[in-house]
Amino acid sequence: MERLDNRVAGSLTRFYVVALFVVAMLTVSGLFLIRRTISGLNHDSRIVNVAGRQRMLSQRLTKLAILETEGKRSADPADFDSLLTVWKQSHEDLIRNKLPVGDGFATWKSAALDTMFRHIDPVFDSLHHDFIRIRDRTILPEARLEALSRILRNEPMFLSQMNNIVFQFDKESFQRLENLERIEWILDIMTILVLLAEGLLIFRPVVNTTRRVVRMLTESEGALQSANHQLQEANKHLLEAQNELLRLQEEQYEMQMAEDRIRAAALIEGQEEERKRFALELHDGIGQMLTGLKLHAEKLKIMEFSDEKQRKRFGQLVSLIHDTIQTTRQISFNLMPSVLNDFGLAAALKLLCEQTSNSSGIDIQFEEQTTGEPELGRAMETGLYRIAQEALNNAVKHSQAGHILVRLEQSEMQVVLEVNDDGKGFDLNNLKPDQEFAYNHNGMENIRTRAQLMNGEMEIISEINSGTRLIVKVDF
Repeated sequence: MERLDNRVAGSLTRFYVVALFVVAMLTVSGLFLIRRTISGLNHDSRIVNVAGRQRMLSQRLTKLAILETEGKRSADPADFDSLLTVWKQSHEDLIRNKLPVGDGFATWKSAALDTMFRHIDPVFDSLHHDFIRIRDRTILPEARLEALSRILRNEPMFLSQMNNIVFQFDKESFQRLENLERIEWILDIMTILVLLAEGLLIFRPVVNTTRRVVRMLTESEGALQSANHQLQEANKHLLEAQNELLRLQEEQYEMQMAEDRIRAAALIEGQEEERKRFALELHDGIGQMLTGLKLHAEKLKIMEFSDEKQRKRFGQLVSLIHDTIQTTRQISFNLMPSVLNDFGLAAALKLLCEQTSNSSGIDIQFEEQTTGEPELGRAMETGLYRIAQEALNNAVKHSQAGHILVRLEQSEMQVVLEVNDDGKGFDLNNLKPDQEFAYNHNGMENIRTRAQLMNGEMEIISEINSGTRLIVKVDF
């Protein structure tokens, strides 16, 4: 009985899915054809407008050419050269079947239109050449009159051919509409046939099958109650197994989180070691070589140069070497500030604020409050310094703040690091993943990861036009 029901249900499901798929494909095809045709008609209207404008522009240019030849002033506010430029550009766009429309281009495929454009091109070139001669003040009046005569002779031919082009565009657009109407009729008829077949082959068998299944379910109600009792007993054992499985999953998740924290800590420690090594190489290697290069360059200042340009270029070279040394030192400091190892976290944060303020032009203040004799490990000092560095960098780039305050509170039980700015802020409740805000997504994740590795907490407080406040608390 169950195998028969499954077989019938599977067969009906396949029929139903096929019918729905066919109906959906027919509907989507119709929508696609309608949208494509509408888009094509919009392009056709744009092309027809441009073609019509070509006729109007040729008439205005002819009028202006007559007035220019007779030396009369025109009441037309349009400039002759600008009209000629637009006329030529539109003609070239029509000739190469690529007319700008919004952000894209309107194109068409028509052998008849291509032939018409090839026939009209020599007439256009002749008119354009004569219009240019009309504007040329260097040629004789007789030559300008001759050019005007050719313009008056060729313009009716140009207007007639442009009329034929416009009528051809309109004819082809009407043909596309007729084709769309025929296709829509075919799709509608096919959809109706599919719905009729669905009613005969699917819905009617479903009704009969449902009636038979209901009768069979009524007859097997007693057996089902007995099976339910057995199922309840089995559910008890299953619930116990599920609870045990959940406990094991929680333990596995905690172990995974611990492994992730250890892996992240090792990665960050490796990054810090690599930064330290790279900073030492920059300072002791490239920095020393650049300093030596600067000393040798400064010794060359006593030399006499053949002209003043060489002296100026040499001065620029010395200045460039000095800027390179300063940049190398700044990069070395950002990678691993020596003051952090020599004088501790507070001194390093104070120097970081001063350097960031000098480079960004933003007023950045540092405050320190220490009670007792806190003992911060090297890893914690480095982590808090990196958090402050990341927060300052994000605030300078995104907050549009005029003042930033970095505050460090240290006690025997806790250390608190705050970075406050008076920038534009953001709404935490309406925050979107791709929205730019004072602390960008990657920077905030880096700060959160470092705080978690130190068993600390991170909190962000912000409102629109009320600034942003970042708080990191670490308990000993």
